[in-house]
Amino acid sequence: MTAVWLDTVRERIGAGGGLVSVIVATAEGSAPREPGAWMLVDGDGQSGTIGGGRLEWEATRRAREILAAPRALWLRDLRDYPLGPDLEQCCGGFVRLLYERIGAAELAQIPAPAPAGSIVLHPVSSGSPVEIVADRRAAKSLPFPAAKPAAEILSGQAPRATVLTPSEKDRWLLHPVKPAGKPLFLYGAGHVGRAIVRALEGLPFAVTWVDTDDARFPPDVPAGVRRLVSREPAEIAAAAPDDAFHLVLTYSHAMDHDICHALLAENRFGFAGLIGSETKRARFFKRFRDAGIAEPALARLTCPIGISGIPGKDPATIAVTVAAQLLHRLVSADAVSGADERRA
Repeated sequence: MTAVWLDTVRERIGAGGGLVSVIVATAEGSAPREPGAWMLVDGDGQSGTIGGGRLEWEATRRAREILAAPRALWLRDLRDYPLGPDLEQCCGGFVRLLYERIGAAELAQIPAPAPAGSIVLHPVSSGSPVEIVADRRAAKSLPFPAAKPAAEILSGQAPRATVLTPSEKDRWLLHPVKPAGKPLFLYGAGHVGRAIVRALEGLPFAVTWVDTDDARFPPDVPAGVRRLVSREPAEIAAAAPDDAFHLVLTYSHAMDHDICHALLAENRFGFAGLIGSETKRARFFKRFRDAGIAEPALARLTCPIGISGIPGKDPATIAVTVAAQLLHRLVSADAVSGADERRA
């Protein structure tokens, strides 16, 4: 997502040094990633992926060449890659990658923030800063090759997709800022919580990570994850947006109970998962029934969490099964919502 791209650029440059952004500008045939996919390469490693394999290896090598080149503002390169024998790939597709070197000087020229619904526009030629537009009126002030496609995306006439303008002169890459993702509140920054947050990186969730003490969070929280410290996490759950997803896995059974009770009493959530055994489930459900929680609400609380059939209680295994479960629920909910809209 473009918003995560911007957050990660700011975070990695803030940690020191420059980086090279690599964005899939176009993809034809059988390609490993879609237009808009990205990775960032710096002296310490990389974030994101454009599909792995020899293509990514070659892109990383080229990015490091650009990183080592003499200093110049907004150094860029647009390169074509047929996915055939030369890259030891049998996809048979074709991708075009835009390389863009960004340091502290370039970062200072990137407007902030970039709200959901806006477009980040990258000139293909070197020297000029990126532009960000949020409405079609602002798009009119863009250079002509970028103005029309930007206005069409912002007005809804064209899909919110990454577009490389066709003109060889004054060419632009339009990179729409997608919504941050489904709101997901994760309660608990212990070992399982940390593993789940890592497993969710790059998936379409806007994670709010809640705990009672800031010291419980790791130092390397992924970009785009919002940390929230509260002595009363149940109050956070009660005030969460309608249809948000929730994962409850704190260090305290009493706290788990209070968070789940707040969610069940409101019964506005899209998904609520509670970590625990069948025994914990039975005890909690009895207490909820005694407190007057209705059966339809109780039936919506998932405990244990994670897809079934995969053994293992280590945090990494739990995290993978939970991430898959959340993604499946999200896709299923989107499919139902889309069917409802078509019937309306």
